[in-house]
Amino acid sequence: MKKSIVTIVIVVLLIALLLTMDVWGIDFLGVQRTQDGVVLGLDLVGGSRITYAPADSEGNEISATEEDLDAAIAVMRRRLSSMGFTEADVYTSDGSIVVEIPDVSNPEEAVQTLGSTAQVQFRDYTGKVWISGSDVTGAKYDIRQSNSTGMDTNMVVLEFSDEGAQKFEEATSFAAGQSSENNYLSIYLDEEEISHPQCTQAITGNSAVIEMSGSTAEEAVALADLISAGTLPFSLKNTYLETVGASLGEESLSTSLLAGLIGLILVMLFMLVVYRVMGVASCISLTVYALLFGLVISIFHINLSLPGIAGVILTIGMAVDANVIIFERVKDELRMGKTVRYAIDSGYKRAFWAIFDSNITTLIAAAVLWIKGTGSIVGFAQTLFIGVILSMLVMLVLTKLLLKAAVGLKITNLKAYCV
Repeated sequence: MKKSIVTIVIVVLLIALLLTMDVWGIDFLGVQRTQDGVVLGLDLVGGSRITYAPADSEGNEISATEEDLDAAIAVMRRRLSSMGFTEADVYTSDGSIVVEIPDVSNPEEAVQTLGSTAQVQFRDYTGKVWISGSDVTGAKYDIRQSNSTGMDTNMVVLEFSDEGAQKFEEATSFAAGQSSENNYLSIYLDEEEISHPQCTQAITGNSAVIEMSGSTAEEAVALADLISAGTLPFSLKNTYLETVGASLGEESLSTSLLAGLIGLILVMLFMLVVYRVMGVASCISLTVYALLFGLVISIFHINLSLPGIAGVILTIGMAVDANVIIFERVKDELRMGKTVRYAIDSGYKRAFWAIFDSNITTLIAAAVLWIKGTGSIVGFAQTLFIGVILSMLVMLVLTKLLLKAAVGLKITNLKAYCV
């Protein structure tokens, strides 16, 4: 029976390993990026660097203010995220905007998509367009006293042309006359809704405010930038396109993976020596965890850069730490004379909340970095978030099942548990 269980475990691990290597596109330690595999970051696989300059309607380069460039950058980052390039970097240089995209397959198409002029529109609940970007002369963040609550509230202040003010009055008059479910104007940028403020009365004049109760100042600033981008008086002209070599290269990726593998093996040896049977269960769980992690980031095409690899290694350490806490609790119970089966159950119960609390705080930090971060920070946050969830599932569930299986196989000698 013992041989059959060991055989089943080995077969399952080999199948998982083959599936993982196929999805990752890995030939042992020689990394080969495949279409359906892991998406590598700019520092590992290279990509394209695109430079845009502000231009008028005739294509002549013009100068733009820092505020206008920031608004254009906000739109570019939004477009890059929607295209799946979370590791891309966008910044200004000498009055131009530089975009670095990792492993882009069609740089010419990216040039057209990113450089197109953003279009902002105000629509009612039926989809009718009342106002376009040419009617809005500006949008900026402000904090003012709310007419409804009397408290200071984050707001976006809109400025309209004379024609735009007339259109806005008509639009708000129409929206205010609708039922509570439909009395709003949706604001769209690049055919994607970015806000839908309600209108309770017709608004006259060349300015209006969008109250953002419950929103942070950063969220209000972001909305103002997006609206401003849709009203920019210039387009973006591609002035330079070049291929960027990997700053670190696939050799560095192979080296990092090899270092991670060596570290994983050393950790497994430590667990085997110190915890014996429990160490065997931990090593099997760690192997399954590593394979599952590879499958998940491959299936969801998570951008993997060196910071992302750092997130992977960090979660491996956290997974081992969880097992160490549990095993020490189990050993305490065994020293008190409890049976192995009872000691395993009690050890898990005593250690669970300490492990749960530490992992939840890490998940919160990773989620904030994922939402608020840009570039390689997002890659690190993604791998950290996914790794913490998988480590909790594998280490708290699979390891316990393996230990229960050991008890079922009559492995109850206390020396096998280092007691």
